[in-house]
Formats: sequence, structure tokens, C-alpha cells
Amino acid sequence: MDLIDSIRAVVGDNGLLTGEDAAARPADWLGQAKCGAFAVVRPRSTQELSRVMKLCHAARQPVVAAGGLTGLVHGADARADQMQISFDRMRGIGEIDPIGRTMVVEAGVPLQAVHEAAAEHGLMYGVDLGARGSCTIGGNVSTNAGGNTVVRYGMTRENVLGLEVVLADGTVLSSMNALLKNNAAYDLKQLFIGSEGTLGLVTRAVLRLHPAPASEATAILAVDGFDNIKALFAHVGKRLGGQLSSFEVMWREHYELIAVESGRHNPPLPAGHDFYVIVEGTGTDPERDEALFGEVMGEALEQGLAVDAVLATSKAQRAAIWGIREDIEGLFHALFPSATFDVSLPIAAMHGYVEDLKSAFAQEWNGEGRMIVFGHLGDGNLHVLLAPRPWSDAARHRAEELVYRPLEALRGSISAEHGIGLEKRDWLEVSRTPEEIALMRSVKAALDPLGLLNPGKVLTQEPRQTAAPRPA
Repeated sequence: MDLIDSIRAVVGDNGLLTGEDAAARPADWLGQAKCGAFAVVRPRSTQELSRVMKLCHAARQPVVAAGGLTGLVHGADARADQMQISFDRMRGIGEIDPIGRTMVVEAGVPLQAVHEAAAEHGLMYGVDLGARGSCTIGGNVSTNAGGNTVVRYGMTRENVLGLEVVLADGTVLSSMNALLKNNAAYDLKQLFIGSEGTLGLVTRAVLRLHPAPASEATAILAVDGFDNIKALFAHVGKRLGGQLSSFEVMWREHYELIAVESGRHNPPLPAGHDFYVIVEGTGTDPERDEALFGEVMGEALEQGLAVDAVLATSKAQRAAIWGIREDIEGLFHALFPSATFDVSLPIAAMHGYVEDLKSAFAQEWNGEGRMIVFGHLGDGNLHVLLAPRPWSDAARHRAEELVYRPLEALRGSISAEHGIGLEKRDWLEVSRTPEEIALMRSVKAALDPLGLLNPGKVLTQEPRQTAAPRPA
């Protein structure tokens, strides 16, 4: 029995796609690329995946895990000699403990489904991002996803208590810890959070939950001058304290493109200001919290930290404000083709970094093309889109140099929340020392000596392997 037949015997006819059925599946969230793998395996359980991986290990067959395909660094791209592991039949939500504030979920559960299930128990999951309807928990864990509320709740790493993982040889590592405190030697789950499926395949997770907030206040402010951005962040942080859940900043070019030029939104504030800031606070006392939030926004205007502001007075208005910030599809369509970057650096260094990048970009392409900047400034994360004209592979590479090289001196990171994948792999040395990369290689070699898990991603070199030939 060949590998395909053996896998079919494990997962059933509905659990294995080949030929045109595999090729018809999308490879990215926009549907612009198609799956390149010769087969797509869709296990229904950890045990099925374990059996599949034992077969792949014996056959030296490389595999690539795929979640909601919302990543931006080509971390789930698969070649023609590779097999894709899809978790779209593993969408079960298990036990929810309202007292211990935990939830057990399978890897294929969409983030939005987690939010909805938690809300039924008066709880919330602290990770939220614009792709919530498509991205999956397995993908969030594998990339250590961040999002809009990191300033209060932290990254995915801070919101996962336990994991179940299938290793390259099919071994099941079940570390489904549900305790906030567990110092029993190494915390092995941390190896797999953010490893992008190169060390093991996440199948289940124990998520940490929080009490659902009783109040939610949102404002968008127009700000002139980056010194006022810094002062505004300090002001709202001091006055709102732990209630501050989001501090998002859109540079002028981003706001004007999406809120004004695109025709996709009704701009809540007029164009022409340097920055547009979304501030959100959540709390436990609606009347008191709303009064405090309004007072703090009023102080920002009185002190000259902001020049204009709109406070959301309904859920629809809040959604409209966030819709501008989360309209990534609109950005991609308006700037295609473009290079997308996700970097982090000290807030104090951001203005100089962005201004230098603007100057270098304009000089490199004689003012042709567009540059857009926005991001989760409250946690030091900026998103940058560069659309040089004319576009070419050489232009993309030059854009990468302009964005990444200055981060080295600033001790910044080439990846704040999207991972490394293929796109940033060759730039890893900007943010990691040779010693760190060497240790990463040692960990990879120990857990996946044949290099079967997501080959070529994250690290530039993989252990030597003998791949099985693609079935006819």
C-alpha cells in the first residue's frame, strides 16, 4: 500500500484531497493563490494526525500545516512535493471552566467562535484581531498572534496555558495544563508557540479567559505632531490605568487612503491631520467608566494633545471606527502590488524611523509609489506597506533593506506578530544573534531531525532529508 492509500485508510475519503480537489483550495486569505501541495490531509482528531505523521515520518514525506491562511509571510506555502495538513475538520470547543476561566479548543476553531463561546459564560478571550472570522487558534498559536488588545492582555503566548502537539514522528505531546501556576520544570508549550509549525503540529489548546467587560468606550482622535502622540499615550495610560485596552495609530496617509479616498467608509474626522488615534477602554462599571473615559478625552483636547475627537455613542459607531483600522483588504487592493511589513521598535524611536524611511523611499523611487504606516503603537508594533513604482522583485528586496536594516541599531524586530515564514527568513539575523539562531537550529534538529515539518520556513537551512516522490 502506498503512502496516499495508507493515509486514506486513516482519515477516510473525506479526509484526503488530491489532484484537482487539492489544487482548487486557496493558499492565501485573498484567494489569489492556489494550494501547491500534491495532497491535503484533513484529520478529525489528534489520534488521526498522529497516525498520519507516523506514516509520513516512515516515508520521509514533508508536511506543511495550514490554518485560516490569514498570515502575511508565506508561512503556510506548500511545494508540489509537500503534503498539506489542514485542521478544518478539527473545530471542536471542549470544556469551558467559568470558575477557573479556561477553555479547551481544537486547532481549527476560528478565533471569532472562541469569543462567542466565551461570551456565553460571561467571559472573554484576550486576543483579538481583524481576521477573527477566518484565523484559527492553531494558526494564532503557531505565529504567537498579537492584535488590537495586546497593550492590556498580551500576545497569544500570555493567553495559552496548555497545548497538545503532534511531533514529526507522530508522538503526541499532551501538555494540557489548565493551571495559572505550574513551575514543574520546563514549560514545553512555549517551544511551539510562535514556531510556525516547524517543531510540531498544534492540535488542541487550553486558553486563558478573563471576565467579560461590562463597559466599552471607544474614541478616535486627530493629533498633530508625534510628541503629542507620545504625550497622549502617557496621558490615557495614567488616567485609564488597567482599563486601557487599545491604542492604535494611523499615519495621515493611511487614514486618508482608507477613510477618505477609497469610498469604503464614512470618515468620522476630517482629513489633513498628522495622525489618527483609536483609544479604547473597558471596565466593570458602565456609568463610571463612560464618565471617566469622556473626561480623559476632554482633557486631551484641553491640553492640546489632540485637535479633534469623536467618541462612539453606539456599537455601530464603534464598529465603523474600527472598520477603518481593520480594512486590510482595502489596503491590499489599493496598493497592489506592495510589500507588507510588521515591525516593532521603541515608541520613542518611531518618529525618526518613519521619517527616515519616508525620505529613503522617496529618494529611491523619485517620489513614485506610496508608503502607508499604521499599527498597534501602544505595544511598539508598526505595520508598513511600501508600494514602489515600477514594481519588481528587485524593488521588493530594496524595500526590505530600507525597512529592516535600520532596526538593527534600534534593537527592533523584523516581526512583531506575523512570524517569519519564507518572507522574512533571510532577514532573521537583523533581530537574532548568531548564538540564538544556532540554538534554534539545535532545537529544530532535536525535534525534527529529518526536516519534515514546514521545510525551509523560519530558518534558512534544514536538516538533510530524503523526500518521498510525488505520487503520479
